[in-house]
Amino acid sequence: MIEKHIVLEDIDSVVLYGVNNAHLQVIKALFPKLRIVARDNVIRVLGDEEQMSVFEEDIEKIRRHVLKYNSINEEDIIDIIKGKKTKDDAAKDVVVYNISGRPIKSRSENQQKLIDAYEKDDMIFAVGPAGTGKTYLSIALAVKALKEKTAKKIILSRPAVEAGEKLGFLPGDMKDKIDPYLQPLYDALEDMLPAVKLQDMMEKHVIQIAPLAFMRGRTLSDAVVILDEAQNTTSAQIRMFLTRMGWNTKMIITGDLTQVDLPHGTVSGLREAMNILKNVEGISFINMTGKDIVRHKLVTRIVNAYDNADMQRKAEREAARQQRETTIGLFKQQQ
Repeated sequence: MIEKHIVLEDIDSVVLYGVNNAHLQVIKALFPKLRIVARDNVIRVLGDEEQMSVFEEDIEKIRRHVLKYNSINEEDIIDIIKGKKTKDDAAKDVVVYNISGRPIKSRSENQQKLIDAYEKDDMIFAVGPAGTGKTYLSIALAVKALKEKTAKKIILSRPAVEAGEKLGFLPGDMKDKIDPYLQPLYDALEDMLPAVKLQDMMEKHVIQIAPLAFMRGRTLSDAVVILDEAQNTTSAQIRMFLTRMGWNTKMIITGDLTQVDLPHGTVSGLREAMNILKNVEGISFINMTGKDIVRHKLVTRIVNAYDNADMQRKAEREAARQQRETTIGLFKQQQ
């Protein structure tokens, strides 16, 4: 008789054990010759060495299943232990699975271009209107890298710029003050990682979320680094951010150039960076459009309506400019 302790890493052990330990009871029933006791993320097993070896292999398969799909049911556990195929992995276009087991993958041509660019280049600029999945898909790629251990950490950042309104004094400590600006990033992470695991990763700084101002002086290595809402960076800020890049690091910069909240007259650092870096090797540029919007169908209509209004205002300004030039020309002729 031997005893072993198996530590469940990278997953929420509650998902594996099931509600009221229902999954664990199934596992125990399939290994009647072993004494199995689970506490927190450690499984203590006592029994025959040969049975123990089989048990370790099957638990590792179950752990990998939970890591990949963020869920498991009793049927999956039985299939794994009996050596049957569980889910159809033919869909190789899946980036990761959310906490409900729903596949997250590209839903448009430009979203697929973003995924392909991530595989090819170390820095990607993804720009486009609201709802095109820029941030969500970028975070999915980062979570995948963390699960596959191709990156050691995820670093998410945003400039702390108010969207057209002054919020005034915010109570609380530094985290309380900056969290409202970073909430969209938390939302995406909470959809892809179990709450307990996400909290643990953030406490261990495996996942870091910080305002752009906190990036100065750092060298970001072995990481996937995402700068969201980059249209609200100044020229100096985005230059500082881009030069934080260290070894074995991927950077994704996302933004919407139609929603710049900088003070009037301030040039968007995102727009300037894209112009300066457009011919630099190793950098990809993905331009998303209204066709890539994956939110409610009204979002597409709203974006299109505003685009049409912008085009109309531009045409009116151009017509007014031409009228002024014509008027000035006629005035000079009369002189």
